[in-house]
Amino acid sequence: MIPVLFHLGPLTVYSFGLMMALGFLAADYVIRLECVRRGFDPEYSSSIVIAAAVMGLVGSRLYAILDDLPTYLADPKSMVFSGSGFVFYGGMIGGITGAYLVSRWYRIGFAVTMDMCAPAMAVGQAIGRIGCQLAGDGDWGLPSTVPWAMAYPRAIIGWTPQTVLKLGEHYQLVPACTNLSDCLSVRVHPAPVYETVLYLGVFAILWSMRKTYHPVGRLMYWYLFLAGAARFLVEFVRINPRVFHGLSEAQLIAIAMMIAGGVALILTTEKDQAESGQRPGEKNKRPAMNAVRA
Repeated sequence: MIPVLFHLGPLTVYSFGLMMALGFLAADYVIRLECVRRGFDPEYSSSIVIAAAVMGLVGSRLYAILDDLPTYLADPKSMVFSGSGFVFYGGMIGGITGAYLVSRWYRIGFAVTMDMCAPAMAVGQAIGRIGCQLAGDGDWGLPSTVPWAMAYPRAIIGWTPQTVLKLGEHYQLVPACTNLSDCLSVRVHPAPVYETVLYLGVFAILWSMRKTYHPVGRLMYWYLFLAGAARFLVEFVRINPRVFHGLSEAQLIAIAMMIAGGVALILTTEKDQAESGQRPGEKNKRPAMNAVRA
């Protein structure tokens, strides 16, 4: 792991920041390709990414503050000046809000916009998790003896009894080591690597589906279901507090994502079949829809 890549005078270049930037650039490239294919102005992609990045960072920080309000109230300056405290789900909500505002400005259908964004979100997440792995920002997993388990001795948040955790008898998080020297012998699941692989898989699935006919919004619904499933699975080995029957808060949100995506997929399939006069299970032979404007 390499938390700090290099220094340029007073400027410090962090691996997490670099990978976040690369994630946004990759997302921009993916959306731009879709804009060209669908006949939209390619600059639409940059507008979406910039708005999603700004709103995503704001939403991510707001979610972190609300989720741990007592800590931030005890140190109000940390709400603005802390370099930590960014949560993906808040970022996703903020990013989608930014994309919605841009779609209204350009008068392009929001559902079409989200279909273009779905693969981009997946590849952006995959690259972002590489940043988590390089930085050691605490997204690692529980102690493990699997051959690929690893330690994070140079983690940016520290590799200490306060950050190297395991599950207790009642699903509470407890230190996995008692002192710094003991922590060096602990190996954990490289959860960011798992997420990178899974999100790349989500991207591959969505990218392969984009040229076939689907009701508008369907790619985004698949993203909600698949990304939710990926996060749900990884959470079993991550060091997040369990809040409900052994499940973490992130898993509960992931379940909500899967339900929302699954229900939307069923409803849009039934509606599309009814409108086209198809029998359930019959393959839709309509041509792909390239552009739908509001």
